[in-house]
Amino acid sequence: MSWRRAAHPLALALLLAVAGLAPGAPARAQDGSEAPAPEARDILVMLRMPAQHYRPNARYAGSYDDAAAQEARRRTAAGIARDNGLELVEGWPMPLVGDDCYVMRVPVGRSLDEVIERVSRDRMVAWSQRLQHYETHASATDPLFATQPAASEWRLGDLHRVATGRGVIVAVIDSKVDVGHPDLAGQFVADRDFVGRRQVPAEEHGTSVAGVIAAKGGNGVGIVGVAPGARLMALRACAERSGARTSCDTLTLAKALHYAVEQGADVINMSLSGPADPLLASLIGVGLERRILVVAAFDPNLPSGGFPASQPGVISTAEESLPSLPGRVYRAPGRDVPTTQPGGRWYLVSGSSFAAAHVTGLVALLREERGSAAAANRIARTADGEVDACATLVRVTDDCDCTCALARTGAGRP
Repeated sequence: MSWRRAAHPLALALLLAVAGLAPGAPARAQDGSEAPAPEARDILVMLRMPAQHYRPNARYAGSYDDAAAQEARRRTAAGIARDNGLELVEGWPMPLVGDDCYVMRVPVGRSLDEVIERVSRDRMVAWSQRLQHYETHASATDPLFATQPAASEWRLGDLHRVATGRGVIVAVIDSKVDVGHPDLAGQFVADRDFVGRRQVPAEEHGTSVAGVIAAKGGNGVGIVGVAPGARLMALRACAERSGARTSCDTLTLAKALHYAVEQGADVINMSLSGPADPLLASLIGVGLERRILVVAAFDPNLPSGGFPASQPGVISTAEESLPSLPGRVYRAPGRDVPTTQPGGRWYLVSGSSFAAAHVTGLVALLREERGSAAAANRIARTADGEVDACATLVRVTDDCDCTCALARTGAGRP
């Protein structure tokens, strides 16, 4: 889903100036011009590997075996591509799922489904699939408020006396984050780009999501993240194109997921959605087995809310004003949210992407409090289905509401 900012920049600039915010820079493509649309003729081919393929002590760096074995695997992939009239584009090891992943391009005029079926019959192929495409979920905003919704709705000031996310690592799988932003600098344990090798400027969506989750507190500028004590992995798997459209595909997301899981993330944020995908589902499944909490944006325009929000075990989240959401979907603040933007700026944003970012921050607080025992079913809700952040972190009962419970913990006192 594309997203824009307000249509009246002068009025908006005055409003934000009063609030101590500055409007962000215009949307841009990777090289300053209109970027091309995602390639629609690519498929993924997962090659079977022998038992020794996975080494428990391997470190993820784009390869995990000696150069000769890696070249042998690539020759196998090249042979499959040649035998099926395909172009071998690139490959990437996926030891967590026990296969190697290769991208192959199908010539125009041939049916992708027929090619996938044919390639899948090769004895060296575990499976083949389409290279799916995914989009983030942010929308145009009407900037009426210059304060963080969670500051009042979630009582963040009080909750931060209970937990700040200290010791928790959150992987933000998104577009490129401005890791040098004054509200984000020093919050990162990793900054990786899985889209391309060429360095690109910081992008808006990823920077906005990161700010909602973990912008620094007490630094005298900008905002405070839901989990300012957490540390982030900035994992670029999506590229912003013209019109602030942000898109990703199966392989870039799989690379980022593989890194996040292998490097020990506690929480994974995926403020995006698209079609179901077996490779991504496998990697998310490995993460869930390792007690990693995965948060995704719910898209009401896609079946079951889109993937990965539809995968069992994933925390599905939507902007709280959306109507008729399924009971499994958590409602959270996602409208007129002030957050970080590239170039040391702040801006108001809206969309389920930022609801997912709020819940990601909340489960980071929960993870600090509960450790690896933290689970999605620990997130409390109000009677109307909105996330109850206070009851998620402290024990609230009929005779002791949030104010009472916070007072008992000492968090409600100045």
